Order: sequence, then C-alpha cells, then structure tokens
Amino acid sequence: MTKPDSHPFSLDGQTILITGAAGGIGGATARLCAAQGAGRLVLADRESSERIAGHVGALDAPFSCHRLDVSDRAAVERLAREAGEIDALIDMAAICPADDWMDEDWDAALQRVLDVNVRGPINLTRAVLPGMAARGRGRIVLCGSIAGWMGGVASGPHYAFSKGGLHAFVRWLARRGTPQGVLVNAIAPGPVETPMTAGRDYRPEQYPLRRMALPEEIAAAAAFLVSPGAGYVSGAVLDVNGALHYR
Repeated sequence: MTKPDSHPFSLDGQTILITGAAGGIGGATARLCAAQGAGRLVLADRESSERIAGHVGALDAPFSCHRLDVSDRAAVERLAREAGEIDALIDMAAICPADDWMDEDWDAALQRVLDVNVRGPINLTRAVLPGMAARGRGRIVLCGSIAGWMGGVASGPHYAFSKGGLHAFVRWLARRGTPQGVLVNAIAPGPVETPMTAGRDYRPEQYPLRRMALPEEIAAAAAFLVSPGAGYVSGAVLDVNGALHYR
C-alpha cells in the first residue's frame, strides 16, 4: 500500500533480484532501480559476475553479481537463500534463438527455450514466493512479449508459445500470491533495441512510432510495477509496444 507521505515511485530500501542483468533490458532495469533508491540489488545472469558488473557499471545502490542459469532449480534456490529477504523479483532472463523450426536439430533449441523462458520463471517464483508470502508483502515482475499475444514480429514458434505460456502463468500465480500480499505482473514489450534483436528482420520504419523501444523504456515499466504506486496492480500483463498491437 502507498503511504500518503511517500513518493509513489520510490524504491527506497527495497532488495530487488534482477535476472538477465547482463542483457540490454536487465542492465537498464538495474540502473533505473538503483537511481530510484533501491536499498540493495542482487544481479544475476548466465554471464560471469565480472561481465555483469562491467555491463551495469557504477550504480547508486549496493549490489552483488551472480552467475546463474535460471533453468537450474537448485542453483536458483541456492541464490535465493544466499540473498536473504527479497522484496521484489524482476525476471528479465530469456533467449530468442534465430533458427528454423523445420531443421533436424531444432528440438535442442526448443528445449533450451523452454528451459530458460518457462522453467526459469517457475524456478525463480518458487524460490522467492514463500518468503514474500510469509512476510505478507512482495512484488514479482516477469517479462512476456508481444510474441505471446500475436506470434511475434521476427521470432520463432518456441519463443512465441513460451511467452504466451508465461502470460497465462502470471494470471495463475497472481491468484495465489495476491491474497498473501504478493503482487504478480508481467510486461509484454514489442521489439526492443538490444543485442538479442540485432541483425533480425525488424522494420521499425513501419511501426507507429517509427522505431524500436529502448531498453530504458521497458525498465521504466518494471520499476513502476515494483514501486508503491503499483500497490493495487496484480495479474496484469502490461503492453509496452508503441501501438504495434492491440488486444
């Protein structure tokens, strides 16, 4: 609940776990959360801790960096124990391979997408939800995609249905977390200017805003959803796509 005398977008004192922190959106989210007054950031990515630290740069909040494969449940739970009380989880870890689903070896890519994009959010939420529920407060923000609504702009079927499944999971989890004070939401970005989308067949000149989103614009939505100002938002999948798709 937002207190009358508090700033609705302040993250003052919050301990926030951010995954995918060495990526474009995850790094931007870490920088914004620090600037908004987060008390401590726990930054995780499949890259090395040195790579994460180099990517986010100097932050206005204490932070630690951890190499993590979100598809590894034991590793996720170990990090959650080491991190202590987590007020908010922002999961930005995802992969979107550029491949052909008719290739003979595509099954391996399919499995890896499911492991990271579906199993990962499940592992993370199972690790942090009990502690949040016991304290009667917490925020969980997962990263969906425009692909989960309309099949994507330049993504494969594995990515599209992994994100559609995540949107459904958010609604399922929100029904269980919200009565315990844990608000669960997701962001569904359109194409974002990051290394993951570089070299793909995107044509931003055809988009309503004539450009792709910036990582900072997705980060702003995540920071809002873990702020006091979003104290009555749960079960939402927030579209951030510049009017590229309506539903």
